[in-house]
Amino acid sequence: LLIKEMQLLLAEPLPGMKTEPDESSAHYFHVVIAAPKVCFVIKIYHPNVEKLGRTFLLSVQALLSAPNADDSLANDTAEQWKTNETQAIERDRAWNRL
Repeated sequence: LLIKEMQLLLAEPLPGMKTEPDESSAHYFHVVIAAPKVCFVIKIYHPNVEKLGRTFLLSVQALLSAPNADDSLANDTAEQWKTNETQAIERDRAWNRL
């Protein structure tokens, strides 16, 4: 599955995103996202979305700066945030330094 996804990203790059596989491991990618712009072509009836997408980007920024371990996609990471937030924050900082 990972190899197929990598091949798809290389064959059909996402707009505004540069993705390269890591040479040392097939499990890692180097991703650069250009300044994202969001514009909805249909009306979205949602309290956190306006037609130019600005509040959507603020929501992404807020999610990244204030993790919600109760609504997670990575269960192992969420569990660490719940049991030892200080250690989780330190691991986050260490990964960012790398």
